[in-house]
Order: sequence, then structure tokens, then C-alpha cells
Amino acid sequence: MTIREGFVDIGDAKLHYFAAGDPAKPMLVFLHGFPEFGGMWRATMERLSDRFFCLAPDQLGYNLSDKPDEIARYRTKRLVEDVTSFVKAFPPRRKFTLVAHDWGGAVGWAYALKHPETLSKLVIVNAVHPAAFQREIARNSDQAKASQYMVDMQGADADAAFAADDFARLRHSFRQITMSAAELADYRGAWSQPGAIRGMLNWYRAMRLVPPAVKDGVATSAAPRAYDEAALTVKVPTLVLWGLQDQALLPGCIKGLDQWVPQLTLKTFAEASHWLVHEEPEQVAAEIAAFAGAAA
Repeated sequence: MTIREGFVDIGDAKLHYFAAGDPAKPMLVFLHGFPEFGGMWRATMERLSDRFFCLAPDQLGYNLSDKPDEIARYRTKRLVEDVTSFVKAFPPRRKFTLVAHDWGGAVGWAYALKHPETLSKLVIVNAVHPAAFQREIARNSDQAKASQYMVDMQGADADAAFAADDFARLRHSFRQITMSAAELADYRGAWSQPGAIRGMLNWYRAMRLVPPAVKDGVATSAAPRAYDEAALTVKVPTLVLWGLQDQALLPGCIKGLDQWVPQLTLKTFAEASHWLVHEEPEQVAAEIAAFAGAAA
């Protein structure tokens, strides 16, 4: 199946996207994370486009999508609105399944909380629920230390550091997996787009919740922030696929997840990492198809 590309005007910006499949079929919308782009989902879309209409935007700040300088434009509330505007560009309006990884998963959780009536299903791949992340960085010093990179990425010098040495730090992000030369070339192309490094890092600069500081290798204590339990309860059937070798989001992130996700199906992969989509492409596609295909 041929993967098509296009642009959608979402009001104050344009998003580039990848599409595959018949628009009349049930819709899957895929959200990527850092340091990827919509093209990370190509192999998944190819496996599913015979049964679904697949859409994968480059999120704001990435690849060929617009890259505003204003950090506030990358707040989660605005990124959720981007998904709403993006989906409206593909009539007829109907419920869809949202599939999301990493930072895309942060938007995915937030979108499901804000607009459950628009979703048939939610699929999350190694992206922590906001309440679970709050709990883990406050009470789990290992997770707080593992998340310290987020603070480093907010610095004024981070743009130059991540662009240096042929994007060495970005390529290091994929150290747990082997990528082909063609795949790495695709990522280099996305990272090389004017303003892309700054746009990608602005997601971290816009974060309101950050891990506690680390001193002498030990995370300082931090009291959990108060939150409305009901407001963080996901009201749609949710499949969470999780690689247990994730070095950024530790297994504690999925402990007790059904507290906030009553209709939870959790499947773990003992040998897979944060990059589960790349490591187990056939299994990930099969799990998505089985779960989304059961939608009413």
C-alpha cells in the first residue's frame, strides 16, 4: 500500500502528515514521540492499511510541520487542540482509535481525558500516564534520576548540543536498537529541517511537571502534587504496550495503572525497550489491529 503525504492547516500552523488506506475504513491516528517524526509509523501503517485508514502527523515542531518559537505553544493543552483540528480535516466525523508513543503518548493520554467521546479506543506504547509519572518521580528515586535528562534538555545551550557532531546525542537515543542506514538517513533529514531541533526541545521547555533535582547522584525528595483523581480517569478502552527494558520510563510507571484506567489491557514485552515499535513491528501491529478491530 502506498503511503501518501500532505499538509493540514490547523489554524495557526500547518502539520505535515503521512496517510495510508481507504478513508472510508475505521480510522487510526498515530502520534510519534521524541526524537522521531510521523514516518516512524510507516511500517505499522503498511501492515494495517488494508483494514484501517491510517494517519500519522509530524507533530508541531517536527520534520516538515511548522515550528513556532513561542514555548507556550507547546503546552499540552495546545497540542491536544492540534489533534482535534487535525482530525477534523478528514471527514466524515467519526470515532477513531488513537495510537501514541513517548511524547505522543503524553498528548494521547491528555486527549483521551479531554475528549473521550471522540475515541473508540486508545493505544499507548511506552508513555506514562500523568498521575503515574507524578507519583514515580516523587517517590521513586530511580525514576527521578532516569528522568533527569528532561531537565538537561530545557537549557538554552541544548539546541547546539543536540545538533552537534552529526546529531550524535539524538542518534544515541536509539542506542538500544539497530537501525538501517536508510532509517537513520530519514531521521537525519527530519532533524536537519530549519528550526527542528529547537521545536523538538521546546516540548521539554514547555513542561509544567519536571523531575526533582539530582545532587551527588541522588534525587532530592519532592512531595507529590495534588491532582483531581476523577479528572485523570481515562474513560475509554485502553491498550498499553510496554517494553520493560525502557531506560527512561522504568517499570514502576505501569504499576497500579488500572487505578486511572479502569478499562485497561496491559501487555508487556520482557526483552523490548522504549523503542518497542521498532523492535517488535509485527507484534505491535497485530496487537493494534486486534484491539482496534474490536471497537464498536
